[in-house]
Amino acid sequence: MPQSDPHRPSWPTATGALARLAAQEASSAGFDLGPPLKTAGLTAAQIENNDERLSVKAQIAFVEAVARAMGRDRLGFDLAREFDLRRIGLLYYVAASSETLVEAVQRIERFSAVGNEAVIFRCSKGADLEIRLDYSGVARHSDRHQTEFFLTTLVRLCRSLTGLPLTPLSVTISHARSEGPAEYGRFFGCQPEFAAQRDGVVFRDECRRLPIVSADPHLSNILVGYCEETLASRRNGARGSFRASVENVIAPLLPHGRPKAALVARKLNMSPRTLARRLADEGLSFASVLEEMRRELAMRYLEDARLSISQVAWLLGFQEAAAFTHAVRRWTGQTPSEIRRARRVFLA
Repeated sequence: MPQSDPHRPSWPTATGALARLAAQEASSAGFDLGPPLKTAGLTAAQIENNDERLSVKAQIAFVEAVARAMGRDRLGFDLAREFDLRRIGLLYYVAASSETLVEAVQRIERFSAVGNEAVIFRCSKGADLEIRLDYSGVARHSDRHQTEFFLTTLVRLCRSLTGLPLTPLSVTISHARSEGPAEYGRFFGCQPEFAAQRDGVVFRDECRRLPIVSADPHLSNILVGYCEETLASRRNGARGSFRASVENVIAPLLPHGRPKAALVARKLNMSPRTLARRLADEGLSFASVLEEMRRELAMRYLEDARLSISQVAWLLGFQEAAAFTHAVRRWTGQTPSEIRRARRVFLA
């Protein structure tokens, strides 16, 4: 039986461009990359080698650790506004050689796995040009910075490719955020909705037909063929855990009350019995997955002093703050207020 390569990053993988941008930002500011690298299970050599793909989970953990170390709660958003779009690599060039904006977006939808196997872009066929972002193989609730980086980059890319200051009709982001909403509004031209049902950007229907300023039909044919070959080779990788798929269905349901296993199973197009069996195959139960998600998100939201205890309780699906307090005490032995006070002392 063949042995797995211990140096090969686990599926899903990414080019690692975001992790390297974060590393560059931290190094330039004089921060030690050792602790964030250790947290993410990465090495300096992996970050320094631009040709080496990284585990998406490791990238998310690394960028989060860098953001915490630097006190940059909007790191993904900030990095997306500043970097050279050509660092996206092949995906940038195949979009830039397209004839129209909708064709460019459809190519991003088709070939996004070339850059990041966890991120799935979906281009709507409805009245307006809606571009949704979904996750596969990685739990969406584990991430903030990568999602904000992709949505911000997407808007920048659409503006750059058309040469126009496009303003989205709406921007929706499924994680909660209280800090800096005005900064986001200034960049997007509309106020993003946080703690939303989905991650996505919507442009007016007429944007579909906007010409791409760098369109090149000959280069386009070459790049599309190369992307198809690259995509086919990436599809041979292993798939992620079923747990991540379940968590990604649960996440948008949390603020609306306690998600039921039957509802989650229906959204995954399976019976509750199949849902329970597949989770059991990974040594899990629906209740344990839900409990762990709530605990993890609670610790993150409690770090944001601008979110009240009752707001955090609502975001996690608790009908009353008292029930949330009881759950936090069960998880940690402390109340939410005690955790916040301890966090302030630690940062002082």
